[in-house]
Amino acid sequence: MVAEDMKLECGPDFVTLVWTERRSQADLSLFRLGNCSPTRISAPEAVFSVDVNDCNFRRIVTGDHLMYTNDLTYRSSPDFTYPVACAYERPNNWYPLLYEPVFSTYGLGDLVFHIGLMNADFSGPAESSTFPLGSFIPIMASVSQMTHQPLLLLLEECVAATTAELQPESTLYPIIANKGCLVDSLVSPSKFEQRQKSSEIHLSLQAFRFGLGERVFIHCKLVAWDPNGMDHTKKACHYVKEHGWELLDNSAYSNLCDCCESDCKSRRTRSTASEIKVVCAKDSIKITWKINAELVPYAARLFLGTCMASGFHVLPSGEGQAEFNYAFADCKFKKQTRRMGSTFPEPWRRCF
Repeated sequence: MVAEDMKLECGPDFVTLVWTERRSQADLSLFRLGNCSPTRISAPEAVFSVDVNDCNFRRIVTGDHLMYTNDLTYRSSPDFTYPVACAYERPNNWYPLLYEPVFSTYGLGDLVFHIGLMNADFSGPAESSTFPLGSFIPIMASVSQMTHQPLLLLLEECVAATTAELQPESTLYPIIANKGCLVDSLVSPSKFEQRQKSSEIHLSLQAFRFGLGERVFIHCKLVAWDPNGMDHTKKACHYVKEHGWELLDNSAYSNLCDCCESDCKSRRTRSTASEIKVVCAKDSIKITWKINAELVPYAARLFLGTCMASGFHVLPSGEGQAEFNYAFADCKFKKQTRRMGSTFPEPWRRCF
């Protein structure tokens, strides 16, 4: 269903939405499609031309269809919400992909990162890339979560350089270093702003004297992490005069920032060891997969090919045990022929 003031075009892998605003006082830059600002504004229209893998589109599989849904919102009016949906025929060969853990986070789908200059209140993109000395440069970074569990976005490292690509001979100015420490805040009022979403991070960086007469490029390393897994190497810290180093996401744990003027290293070991047992019959297979306790909350995202676990329970030790009991005709098993003198890798060789 499309609202009277909305035009929606669903392409093969993109969406074009045009919203016609009838209120003369409305600020078109405050419209959002998911977490995306308009790609073009031409009064009275706000236009979004985006990929379905961006903007926090939600993917729903229903029978023979793939559906991508989102919401059109207006930042200054919480009651303004219009649903947006695009439905596509489900390809015959489509099935969920199993991804390796990304920073101890499991999910179905790629992570897409964004970073850019914003206007003063972070409500839309900056109109200029020139900033007077001493003014603030608003920088926003975000990660499109897709079907992942909630993610905490962190800026692990940022440097200013006079080259578009970092080279050994590049002149650098450190902004964020030592695993998330805003070192520039030691000599300026630069700071992280309070989060609106865990998947976004806002940085107010005071413009500094660097690369006079040259273009300046800011290079950053972004990390998406478990919101409950912060440590000395996964954090966002800035220096506050009279208080010292402060953790953005919970000042009560600012001791995680104590290493910002030394060397930040992880002080805990997180084991992801697992144990797999395979029992093969003529036409079927049974797999028992013992997983670390830290992965238990994500058990519903364990797949054997296209098949979910047929059983799962938590052991007294806190570890989890997933069972897959399927016929070889299921789960997209692939038939392979063993060459003479070769062997299959563990644990599969016990089936042959």
